[in-house]
Amino acid sequence: MAELFAVVAAERTGIATEPPVDIDERTAIFEAGMAEAGTFVAVAGDQVVGLIRIKPSHHGFGDLAMLVDRDWRGRGVGSALVRAAIGWARGQGLHKLSLEVFTHNEAAIALYRKCGFAEEGRLTKQYRRASGELWDAMVMGLLL
Repeated sequence: MAELFAVVAAERTGIATEPPVDIDERTAIFEAGMAEAGTFVAVAGDQVVGLIRIKPSHHGFGDLAMLVDRDWRGRGVGSALVRAAIGWARGQGLHKLSLEVFTHNEAAIALYRKCGFAEEGRLTKQYRRASGELWDAMVMGLLL
């Protein structure tokens, strides 16, 4: 999971983290979060090609974060992961899932919309990138 995270971070377009990614530190973060979050992975052979995490809040909603290996995008991996997350969240009694996505990430936005998420707002110049650019994010939500 940490290795996939580092690969997607190196693309510098889809997730907030940018290189360098400390694999050992990221592994520890994933391990520590397993008890408090729902985590699902997509595996092809012996390779993790996608993952999704749902971190429940004390207020009944879950924050969703997802990434998929570039070679596996557009092949149903993201849809399967989001469906698993929705099912898990319902099973946990959550009433809503929320997420943030960069406004330029049209493929991810289309996937989330296809799965029932709706835009709830925009965060203008929310993320400072290593280049100094400030990127906008869209907040999306799905009532369960």
